[in-house]
Amino acid sequence: MTVASLSHTARAISGRAIRQNVHCQVFDNSRRSLSFSFAGPRKLEEIMKTELLEGKSASEVSDIWMTYHEGKDKTHGLIMLGKDSLDVLERAKQCPYFVQPVFRDEGYFMLVSQFQGPSHFLMAYLEDYKMDPARAQPLLTFSVFDDLAKKLDLGLIRCDILNKGVEDDEGRKIVNRMRTKKMRSISR
Repeated sequence: MTVASLSHTARAISGRAIRQNVHCQVFDNSRRSLSFSFAGPRKLEEIMKTELLEGKSASEVSDIWMTYHEGKDKTHGLIMLGKDSLDVLERAKQCPYFVQPVFRDEGYFMLVSQFQGPSHFLMAYLEDYKMDPARAQPLLTFSVFDDLAKKLDLGLIRCDILNKGVEDDEGRKIVNRMRTKKMRSISR
């Protein structure tokens, strides 16, 4: 589904602009830009009641996060150290695009990732992006929530697989590889 058809569908359903559900951007035609729209939750509060986390340890919050995402279809919860989550987000601000190969038995394909601040990543086929950046469809999105990074040294990651082109477990592995590469590029 393209951004335009998403926009049209959402307006038909709600009768109003979709700014609260899908991030819409106006692009200057003079520059090439990836025009993904983020479909997942934009804030940690949209996933869990953060006020109920007061007084909880990092271990307790991690358990809550992982239990919540356990068994969800096409959605994964991951954990990282808070310092690492801040580092990944800082590196993503410096380098918002990233290309990554995904290997399969029959070969490989390339994904391009775009960072949308403050904490969201969208990934699509590189070939789709090269043909038409405005029509490149996200295969998966993930967010790095750093809300608890300083207080509990905990970063929470949410991965949403949007397309059948990526298998459920493969999506989790892609996100893990991406965050590892972003962290590694910081330490160099």
